[in-house]
Order: sequence, then C-alpha cells, then structure tokens
Amino acid sequence: MLDPGILRRAFIEAFVKLDPRHMVRNPVMFVVEVGSLVTSVAFLVKPGLFVGSITVWLWATVLFANFAEAVAEGRGKAQADTLRRARQDTVAHVRRPDGTIEEIPSTELQVGDLCVVVAGQIIPGDGDIVEGIATVDESAITGESAPVIRESGGDRCAVTGGTGVLSDRIVVRITSEPGETFLDRMISLVEGASRQKTPNEIALDILIFGLTLILLVAVATLEPMAIYSKAIQSATVLIALFVCLAPTTIGGLLSAIGIAGMDRLVQRNVLAMSGRAVEAAGDCSTLLLDKTGTITYGNRMATAILPVGGVTESELAEAALASSLADETPEGRSIVDLCENRYGLSPPAIGEAELIPFTAQTRMSGVDYEGHQIRKGAADSVRRWVEELGGAVPSDLTQVVAGIATGGGTPLVVADGTRVLGVIHLKDTVKAGMVERFEQLRDMGIRTVMITGDNPLTAAAIAAEAGVDDFLAEATPEDKMALIRREQRGGHMVAMTGDGTNDAPALAQADVGLAMNTGTQAAKEAGNMVDLDSNPTKLIEVVEVGKQLLITRGSLTTFSIANDVAKYFAIIPAMFLVAYPKLKVLNVMHLSNPHTAILSAVTYNAIIIPMLIPLALRGVKFRPQDGAAILRRNGLIYGIGGLAAPFIFIKLIDVVVTASGMH
Repeated sequence: MLDPGILRRAFIEAFVKLDPRHMVRNPVMFVVEVGSLVTSVAFLVKPGLFVGSITVWLWATVLFANFAEAVAEGRGKAQADTLRRARQDTVAHVRRPDGTIEEIPSTELQVGDLCVVVAGQIIPGDGDIVEGIATVDESAITGESAPVIRESGGDRCAVTGGTGVLSDRIVVRITSEPGETFLDRMISLVEGASRQKTPNEIALDILIFGLTLILLVAVATLEPMAIYSKAIQSATVLIALFVCLAPTTIGGLLSAIGIAGMDRLVQRNVLAMSGRAVEAAGDCSTLLLDKTGTITYGNRMATAILPVGGVTESELAEAALASSLADETPEGRSIVDLCENRYGLSPPAIGEAELIPFTAQTRMSGVDYEGHQIRKGAADSVRRWVEELGGAVPSDLTQVVAGIATGGGTPLVVADGTRVLGVIHLKDTVKAGMVERFEQLRDMGIRTVMITGDNPLTAAAIAAEAGVDDFLAEATPEDKMALIRREQRGGHMVAMTGDGTNDAPALAQADVGLAMNTGTQAAKEAGNMVDLDSNPTKLIEVVEVGKQLLITRGSLTTFSIANDVAKYFAIIPAMFLVAYPKLKVLNVMHLSNPHTAILSAVTYNAIIIPMLIPLALRGVKFRPQDGAAILRRNGLIYGIGGLAAPFIFIKLIDVVVTASGMH
C-alpha cells in the first residue's frame, strides 16, 4: 500500500500542473476535475482505502491529456508572425535619381521608389514593372508552382512583394503605401479571423454545465435538509455525492477521445493541432476546395491539336512533336506524349538541329533543322514572328484561339517559318476519380465549392466537369473570407484546403483549415491541420475521422449519463437510511451499509474511466447513417449498457469491501 503522504503530494503536483488555459476554455471541466481531486484527497486521509491509488493514476492521466490537448491547440492558432517576418527580412535595392543603388529594408519603401530586382532576389514590395521582363515565382503568395511572366506595360506589369524573380532583370516602381501592401492585408485578415465553437461542442458544454450546476445546488441544499432531519452528513459524503453524480466519466474521456482522433489522422499523414479540429471536421457541411492542384492537376496538358489554313492534322502533329523535343516542362512533355500515343509518331532525326529555348522575351520555343524553323508559343508572339518573316496568318486562326480560351484552355500556336500550321489545346485536367469523391461528399450531406482565380466561364466549365456543387471565380482573399463567414452565419461548419499565403486568412477563419505541407509557412500556421502528403482530396478521410470522433463521444456521453441513474440508487438511500428506514426499499442493490455503499460508488466512479479508455482510443466504428439511426443505436447499446454496468459493478465492489473488512 502506498504511503498516503506520497499520494497526497502526487495529487498536489498534478493539480499544480493543471493548465490554466483549460480553465478559460472549459471552466466546467476544470471544476469537475478539481472536485474529483479534492474527493480523492479526502479519501486518502484515511489509510487503507485502495481507491486512492486508483484515482492518483486516473486523474494524473486526465490532467496530462487535457494539458497536452491545450498546448497542441495553442500551437494551432493562426499566427501572423511569419507574414511579418517575410515583410521585414526583405532587402530592397532602390535606384536613386543619380543612378546609385541603395539597400534599405522593404518596410521603409515609399510610393514611387524604383527597386532593381535581378534573378534570385525577392521583390520587396507591391508595384508595377517599368523596365524589363522576367519570369516570376509567385508560389509564396498563391501556392502554385508554375512560374508566370511579368513585363513592363500592359496588364501583366503588376507584381507582389514577397514573390521571387527567376530570370532576367526588372525595375519595379512601388505603388503601395507602408502598411497597405498585399502582405499587410493578409496580416490584418489573419488577425481578424476567429473560429467558432462546433454545435456538438456547444451542446456538450451546456449539458455538462447544466448537470454540474444542478448537482451543485442539490449538494448545497442537502446539508440544511440533513440538519433538519437530524441525518447529519459529513463533508466527505457530500463531496462523494457530487463527484459520483457529476458527469466526470465523459469529462475525463474527452481529451482521450480527442487525442485518439488526432492519432488516427497521423496514421493518414495528417497532423491535427487539436482534438477540437478533428471534431469540427465531423460537423462540416460546406467544403471549399482550390481548383489548381486539388480538383485539377495544376499542370496544363495537351488534349488536342487543331490545324488551320488547310494544314493536315498529321503535318501539325509532326511539327508540334519536333518543337517540343527541347521542352522539359510538363506542358512540353504532354505534347510529346499526345503526338506519340494518339498519332503513333516517333521523334524525328533532326541531326545538327539548333534548339530554341523558351524565354520571357520571345514567349516561344522551337527548333531549327533542315531548312525548317518551327516555333510554338503564345498566339500573339507567333503571329508577330510569322508576319516579321513575311508570312500571312490564316483567317480561321483567331476563331480557333478564341474558342480554346473561352472554354478555359490555353492555346499554343505552331508555325513553320512563314506558315501557321495550327493550335495545340492545353487544358488543366480534372484529376481522376474526383466526380466519384464529390458524390461521396454529397451523400454525406456536404456541399462542395470550388475556389479559383479563373474567369467565370473557365470556372463554370471545370466545375461542371468535376461535379462540384458551386464555384467562386476570380476569388480574392477577401472574397474567400466573405464566403466562409456567410456560410458560418447560415449555421454551417466550413472546411477548406489551401497552400498559399493568399489562403492563410481563409484557413484561419475556416472551422477546419487543412494546409498542404508543400504550401507556404503562413498557410501551415493559419490552418489547424497539415497534410504531409499534400493531397487536398484527403479532406474526405478527415471528415470521416471527425464523424467517428463525434459518434464515439456521443456513445460515451450516453453511457455516462445512464451510469448516474444507478449511482442515485447507491448513494441517496445510504445518506438518509438511518433517519428514514423506509428508504430501504430504494436500496435495490442490497448494499451492506451506508459507508460501503458510498465507498463502492466512489470506487466504481474511479475505475470506470480507465475501463472505458480503450474504447475511447479505439473509437466506435463509423457507419454512414442518419442522426435518428445513430441515436437509436446509442440508446440500445450504450444507454442500456450504461444502466446495467453500475448495478453489477457497484454490487461486486460492495461484496469485496464488506468481505475484506475495509469499511
């Protein structure tokens, strides 16, 4: 038998380690835990009660679980620090009127400053390109890996601070005041985002708070009644009554259920920052998905070749294949595959050919061999090149190019010297199996919304092909936030996937923010889950795990409340049996005496939680059912089981205690 002094010190250490944030986040559970500790200490004062050693281990475990969950949830809270560092750590190379270059922090830039940015450097602030053309990596902002071309003049001159220049040299005129840049807007949106409590969390808090409050009032009024009836009750008995009848069972298992849900996600390579995040996934009814990389592959693939000006399809295919031999981009490889697989062509023997690489200036690539000058590229660039060589552009080219662009595709024009041969149709292809996955979500009562920066026509075409319920086109970070808040005001729980800095505010606002591991640090800090495989469609599995967590908690809550009914028949008759012998009829378990009845009930209360921990960790099996079917199942299995178990075990404990003479 452990020394009571050692046990009391263990309780004090466990109480000291109780996370104060848990008191703020869930004050009812804090009260229940403290009450349970006080009761355990009260019983430990009297040596020989084996319940003490059980409760030491039990409540130390519960407190540690609550502490771990609170710390994990604190880490998952959206942060703006990464965005601030991205803004503060960038150095700007400002060109002064006398031509000298001065290095200053990007936070000191003013509107009108001219910043020189070369390959390998970060653009220090929002602005317009006034000199040069370059390939820019915008993945730090958008999360999309494909670089884009930015050049002076036209509608492609705007650049965003925090993006990187991959090639060439540009001069950027700063257009945003300090504090009004894109990153500043993202910081403001992230700091203004807040996650709501889930309906199940609110309902459980109300249930626990209501039952605890009723019991507190009941216990407080029992002492005056006991004095009036001359059935004086000790403080230990009153505290034992409160602890036994308070919802301590489900309270003690909440963290175990949450951590088990987090562990099941880890097995799927998803890191959840808290059990609350997993729970929210089970309650989600609206799912927002990025188009690029989630619904579509994100790399444009060649799907067709369309000849113009009387050119045959085979001639165009041969030229397209030759022009793509030096193109190592996913688009170039897809053109080679299309020509080889659909038309049965083999790469031509081009001998001493001159390969023409793609550049931001020409926006074309190709090959020169045996008198041929084959080029493929943007329609306006190829048209201009052909005309400079003295060639003519077929009249049907404009119509074909416009048709591809209207349908959401990208046209690449192919020419051989002065002849325009036709157009390659590049398309962002919908991933295989997406239609079936969205059908699964629809069957689970989840509405899907595709988020994209494309124009409405392109977005509508891809949404129809993928089978999503709705779409948001030309979406800005503010648009995403507004959509999420609108859904939440309508009573919906919202889940979202994202990987870019521009997704960070929406990920912070969404009830479930699943960030991709390959995404930006800002996105990963704003979300409350991170997918290590960077597979956005995995959100379906996350929802299933969340629903299993809710079913498990509902089942154990039913069991816990049913338990309390049997405890009434153990403790209430025992308290007043001496003053009112007729209450013996309520002693349906035929417990030996009031003292053993109370001790047996408290002991049962202490051992039932560790007995249920394996079930809480394993979880109740998830079956896609409606709420009524789940309620019937819980009532039959865990309701009846919760009523029967205390009658059996409290009686067995009473027999053991009586036989051992511990009373």
